[in-house]
Amino acid sequence: MKIQLHKAKNRGYADHGWLKSYHSFSFANYYNPQRMHFGALRVLNDDYVEGGMGFGAHPHRDMEIISIPLSGDLEHQDSMDTRAVIRRGEIQVMSAGRGVRHSEFNKNPDIPVEFLQIWIVPDTLGVEPRYAQMPMEFEEKTDQFHLIIAPKSEGKGLWIHQNAWFSIGKFTVESEQHYAINRSGNGVFLFVLEGGVQVEGHQLDRRDAIAIEQAQQFTMTIEAGTTLLLMEVPMLEL
Repeated sequence: MKIQLHKAKNRGYADHGWLKSYHSFSFANYYNPQRMHFGALRVLNDDYVEGGMGFGAHPHRDMEIISIPLSGDLEHQDSMDTRAVIRRGEIQVMSAGRGVRHSEFNKNPDIPVEFLQIWIVPDTLGVEPRYAQMPMEFEEKTDQFHLIIAPKSEGKGLWIHQNAWFSIGKFTVESEQHYAINRSGNGVFLFVLEGGVQVEGHQLDRRDAIAIEQAQQFTMTIEAGTTLLLMEVPMLEL
């Protein structure tokens, strides 16, 4: 088993006034050759956007883009004529494929929005762009992990063009959980949204992460009041 810790305090940080963003991997003006990506996981940004502000229309291509609101309301518009609002407890997936333009704004003028922006390198280039959104069950059905993203081939809920599985869980009591890798050769990037967890003897707290490779399974001892996001991805060399 190969393990690498990603402590919250060591992330890249950008303060644009209206936008405050922590970068787990090199992004924009933050460059760290030791933090370029984790397999197919290219971007994990922890964003805070002031009321009424946001990202104007901009292009993407050949990337699976995932947004998970943590608080507030995020309004989305794109060149596929999609207009939607995503809130805490929901998840959004956009396949940029051969090219798409989109914007993201804080819908509320006086309440900040916090969300995770995640980019996954796809296994197929030039696909038809698409948008999908759905609620998650982790707020209501606690003390277990819920699969929120799977490969297209599985035909379950939200899917992306990659052999990746995302799971999220909110734990109200202390719990020991075991995670089994879905596809041989994949790795897992575990991100602590709230609370704390021990993973194979390593203590992680709020916004810490751990990258796990060359394992078939691993064990977590999860503290009460903890919310975890597990991202299992192929270990690509980008």
